[in-house]
Amino acid sequence: MDLFWIVPGLALVAALLGYGWYVSLIVRRNRAREALSSVDVQLRKRFDLIPNVLKLAQRYMDHEKGLLAEITALRARVQEPYSGQDPSAVAAHLDASRALEANLGRLFALAENYPDLKADGTIIRAQQTYEEVEGHISAARRFYNSAVGELNNAVEIFPGSVIAGWANVRAMPFYELDEPAARQPVSVDDVMR
Repeated sequence: MDLFWIVPGLALVAALLGYGWYVSLIVRRNRAREALSSVDVQLRKRFDLIPNVLKLAQRYMDHEKGLLAEITALRARVQEPYSGQDPSAVAAHLDASRALEANLGRLFALAENYPDLKADGTIIRAQQTYEEVEGHISAARRFYNSAVGELNNAVEIFPGSVIAGWANVRAMPFYELDEPAARQPVSVDDVMR
């Protein structure tokens, strides 16, 4: 008689645990998608700033047309719609965003070589706005990477891996730095020169 109640009781406990794990996976996936949306909002702010910066730069930087064209092309790639549910599409979107960030950094660094451009107060304000937007992107990136870390851990650890397979929940890519120099430790000798 006791065995009659133990087997259904264990099955019920297993079902409740499985459901609880499923719910936690869905919550983590939704949190990662929310974080990706906040990254996209901040990237949109950068995206909206780019045409103004390019117009200013084109007035003075005749020799940098290749860089300006590359920034324009990357801006178009970042603007393309993508599926937030497809990890490879998210990775491609984040790669394009990283490349755009690197080229904008190069543009502002090159602006230092053009005294007329540097003297224009508009480019200084645009650079300050850009730095502020980059700070917001950095904060959104930290939120996204934290949410993705939690999701990926839940998806990759048993029994989450089994339940994630049934629920079609997949690991998401991290938004990582692409610049090798950013990964290197700062040398005091280089700073003191």
